[in-house]
Amino acid sequence: MEGTKKILVINGPNLNLLGTREPEIYGSTTLADINDLLRNRAEKLGVEINFFQSNIEGEIVTQIQKARGVYNFILLNAAAFTHYSIAIRDAISAVNVPVIEIHLSNIHAREEFRHHSVIAPVVMGQICGFGVESYIAALDIAVIKIRRGSKK
Repeated sequence: MEGTKKILVINGPNLNLLGTREPEIYGSTTLADINDLLRNRAEKLGVEINFFQSNIEGEIVTQIQKARGVYNFILLNAAAFTHYSIAIRDAISAVNVPVIEIHLSNIHAREEFRHHSVIAPVVMGQICGFGVESYIAALDIAVIKIRRGSKK
């Protein structure tokens, strides 16, 4: 892809409730706040960034599929779908767009059922446990990878 480099941020179920949902785990920052931080950072880094959030698995699959040939990178917080969505895993495998898996909390330090990610084997890497900074770190890494021309 020539021209402006583009990154898609996909957020899964219940992330639209950030700021009010279990603030002791997820903090008080809203999804709109996270998007604003990422938009500002992307502008400084010289990349275009777009956002999508859905509570519906199939809509997330469709967005991943539509990213092929349009986006250089996907930053994905699949939320609960991380732990059981083979459909999202297969969509990631089917498109030639690198993905970084993101989580606000450390999924490995939480309930046992959250320890396993079915999408981890098909993404470039996983960043979790740093709150909003997980998103910022993922964006920074994606831009570094884009500039190096690396998909691995």
